[in-house]
Amino acid sequence: MKTELESETKTSLYDVVIIGAGPAGIQAAIHAVRKKATTMMLGRIERSSLYSAHVENYACVDGVKTGQELLEAGMAQVKRFGAQVLEDDVLKIRQKDDALFVLDLEGGASISSRAVIFATGTARKKLKVPGETELAGRGVSYCVDCDANFYRNATVAVVGNASAAIDGALTLTGYAARVYLVSQDLVASSDLLDKLKNSTVEHLSGTWVTAIQGEKAVQSILLKSGAEVKVDGVFIELGAKGAMELALDIGVQLDLDTMTHIDTNKLAETNIPGVYAAGDIAGHPYQFAKAVGEGCVAGMEAANFSRKQKGGGE
Repeated sequence: MKTELESETKTSLYDVVIIGAGPAGIQAAIHAVRKKATTMMLGRIERSSLYSAHVENYACVDGVKTGQELLEAGMAQVKRFGAQVLEDDVLKIRQKDDALFVLDLEGGASISSRAVIFATGTARKKLKVPGETELAGRGVSYCVDCDANFYRNATVAVVGNASAAIDGALTLTGYAARVYLVSQDLVASSDLLDKLKNSTVEHLSGTWVTAIQGEKAVQSILLKSGAEVKVDGVFIELGAKGAMELALDIGVQLDLDTMTHIDTNKLAETNIPGVYAAGDIAGHPYQFAKAVGEGCVAGMEAANFSRKQKGGGE
């Protein structure tokens, strides 16, 4: 059953959409909405790396604060100032001919925006099993959109329990000859689960990968049951879809030195007009203060951009 907000988003156009609900995303939302931009923030504060941390070096905040209480206070501000918040994952981003960005969400809705801010972290969750590190880049991948083309007519496995894993498996059916999805306890929207059910993906449910095997390249995965499944590649997709994949959807340029961050200037702008990035995704140092500062800049700049798109000037 769709919530009222999910139903509204099917036809909604926002001035600014922010992907990520950490300190950068929260600050971006606060500044965007205070500049009278209609603002939607997508994400869950529990996924922020700050959530389980403790902070004692942030200016004007005395003593030790938990990341959870700081994020909860920030989320309350975001809502009080009038931004909308949706705890949903983004599966795809595309840009239309009229320059609007369209974001396809896990829940089945699509929302449009004049400006988009990437405010996600950069950490890719590891499976932490034997063979993962040794075979990284030799059959082990963390990005379906980046590497799917290398597995045409091959047999692959996607490992994960959430939307990114399902979306990755569905995408791979257009490349690989055989696609397995390995999940312990799959949690996703009914819309996405229906798509999985009606696809050619072979779902190995209620189990998990305990080892990735191979010498020079991936040859198989070992499951918790002891079964061995022959595969040519393993895609590890734990959690929501990563910012790198989403950025590639619309041609956002990465930092050429690291290839793990989005390249931005001092105004938090990327190479795509209307697309901004703030916080850890924009590079070192990975600090709360930096994330908040960049979120402030990104929120204001995105609001200004959307106003000009509507013909309102500065």
